[in-house]
Amino acid sequence: METVEEHELCFLQLNSSCRKPNRTHSDTVLIYIVLSVISVLTATLNLLVIISISHFKQLHTPTNLLLLSLAVSDFFVGLLMFFQIMLIDGCWLLGDFMCSLYYVLDFIITSSSVGNMVLISVDRYVAICDPLHYSTKVSVRRVTICISLCWVCSALYDSLIMKDNLKQPGRHNSCTGECVIVIDYVAGFVDLFLSFIGPVTVIIVLYMRVFVTAVSQARAMRSHIAAVTLQGSVKVTAKKSELKAARTLGVVIVVFLLCLCPYFCVTLTGQDTLLNASSAAFVICLFYFNSCLNPVIYAFFYPWFRKSVKLIVTLDILKPGSSEANIL
Repeated sequence: METVEEHELCFLQLNSSCRKPNRTHSDTVLIYIVLSVISVLTATLNLLVIISISHFKQLHTPTNLLLLSLAVSDFFVGLLMFFQIMLIDGCWLLGDFMCSLYYVLDFIITSSSVGNMVLISVDRYVAICDPLHYSTKVSVRRVTICISLCWVCSALYDSLIMKDNLKQPGRHNSCTGECVIVIDYVAGFVDLFLSFIGPVTVIIVLYMRVFVTAVSQARAMRSHIAAVTLQGSVKVTAKKSELKAARTLGVVIVVFLLCLCPYFCVTLTGQDTLLNASSAAFVICLFYFNSCLNPVIYAFFYPWFRKSVKLIVTLDILKPGSSEANIL
């Protein structure tokens, strides 16, 4: 028979302890197993992306550096999921300060992920809509600076938003073992605009322009494909490569938006913008699951990722000169 643990306390020795939610043992085990598998897969798959782009010199392109930054944030999402698993049971056992720190890191990673998506959209916009000036406008150095600014600004901005919760951690908890933070109405509205409405609007507008331009270019290539010279064929091949990259990253962005919208709609609404990880577990896990999907999308659309994973798994990257391998 299944036993239901009714009103079990997080801390048996404290009268002020929070009570665990009513849940059967089988349900609890299933939730832990599923979330643990997602967490391990997210961290492992994104680590493969990080190693691939970092190790192989052929992959040191502006677009791939943006994918590297996104993989780093997704990797940390996989690690943070272990803390989210703890909250599924309704009890936070690491103290009030660690609770606030957990949310600060969660906010920073979320903001950096959104920033990376904006940078990816800008990169594809320039590559498709202004290809003649792409190499001059988008360089490895400029992309590196943009990525660094994205992470630094995310850290500063979210630390500022969360400063009150860091100064007095746990002040909004109603019982011992709860992990709750509160953001005031003004700060919540500003965060909603800067972290969601603004970036999502930019992403949608840029990719609509990319889509329209890509469709017109594809039609032009099909109509002139039979009459191109050898030099023209190289140009057409290059355009096809850019269009394929735009399509792949478009899939990444669409999946990201589908997972992101419920997260912000639930966590950034209400008069006081109350964030409680236990009550919003589904949408938070949906957002986290997006980080596991990105490497899967790369595996389907990018042959270089499949080749690099094979070299990593077989430990061929440990051989001298492996960074110079041709995987494109």
